[in-house]
Amino acid sequence: MSTLTLQFGVFDHIEPVEGMPLQQIYDLRLQQVEILDKAGFYSYHLAEHHTPAVHSLAPSQNVFLAAVSQRTSQLRFGPCVYVLPLHHPLRLIEEISMLDHLSGGRLEIGVGRGGVMEAYFWGQEADSETNFVRYQETLEILCKGLNTEALTYEGRFHSFDALPMRLQPIQRPYPPLWYMRNAETAALEGMNTVIVGTLDSLRKEVIRYKRVWAETHGEGALTAQGQEPKIGLVVHLVVADTDEEAIKIATPAWDKYRWNLAAPRRLEAEKRGLTQFQSAPDGSFGFSGARPGHLPDRETRKDIEAELERFDTQSNRTDPTRLGGVALAGSPEAVKRYMEEYKATGANYFVCSFQWGDLSHEVAMRSIELFQDEVLPSYLPQAAE
Repeated sequence: MSTLTLQFGVFDHIEPVEGMPLQQIYDLRLQQVEILDKAGFYSYHLAEHHTPAVHSLAPSQNVFLAAVSQRTSQLRFGPCVYVLPLHHPLRLIEEISMLDHLSGGRLEIGVGRGGVMEAYFWGQEADSETNFVRYQETLEILCKGLNTEALTYEGRFHSFDALPMRLQPIQRPYPPLWYMRNAETAALEGMNTVIVGTLDSLRKEVIRYKRVWAETHGEGALTAQGQEPKIGLVVHLVVADTDEEAIKIATPAWDKYRWNLAAPRRLEAEKRGLTQFQSAPDGSFGFSGARPGHLPDRETRKDIEAELERFDTQSNRTDPTRLGGVALAGSPEAVKRYMEEYKATGANYFVCSFQWGDLSHEVAMRSIELFQDEVLPSYLPQAAE
């Protein structure tokens, strides 16, 4: 039995299911969330993507998360992430406050920049540098507005003069913050983080995250909410009775997931002749040529399709359950072996993804059942006592 206490989350896109009505997709996902609530998971993290992306059917996370708040009692939840440049900060402050109260103070807030291709289709500037400024400004307003009675702010895109903040969240100074895919930025900003990668990359990012956190906030410093900062890796899971069964199910689903994640946006850019949104020579996504001069080096954003290809080539080919470098398909015993390697990285948060690609609801529910019955009990807090 493990002596390390981990917390567990779930990351979700809510991808399309061929032939299934949207209402049924939402209903089935809420059934999964109810199981997560009872099983002892810490949080449910929901991504934000918009057309022309096809791999997310929850472009308005707050609408779906409001339903989650009423179908759960223990599970925390939140966006991972809000694409801040696409949001008006005042509306976000109000909706965050509403969700925190609807849930009795269980909201988590993930923030990020998103891709400039989506910003382009929203009528915004199609360059990473301006996108980053929009992100920074919206984040500043968000943190200030959630923790003040009257908001005053003067910025490039928004200005407010002693504007009354009628709604404020339960959690003070605001709900916990998360930043995805960049451990250094997360540590500098005092946020929790979820990364995408392999166990090898996680090991390096944990060291980096803890070092930058200590240098910035002090050794042993807690988050603004008084909690230990969390760092974890998204692991796309298929758990079945045998390794062979899990691999057979997961292999075509992984190919579909990779296609859903990147190809539709790339094909849309090609169809419209939007060459600025095709991958640059340095692997950056969303612009071509040299990087903008004022964008921090740490914020280099690689094309997700190229990243997954790199993870594939780096994956542990000696273990067939390590699918694509960032996915795991196997029996509960295989998952436990992986968990022992995972805890050795020093990460304190394990982020599952149970339904991805073209996996069915039934497959996801079976994975959740096996994970909660045969893996989770060894790592929950009571198991470490």
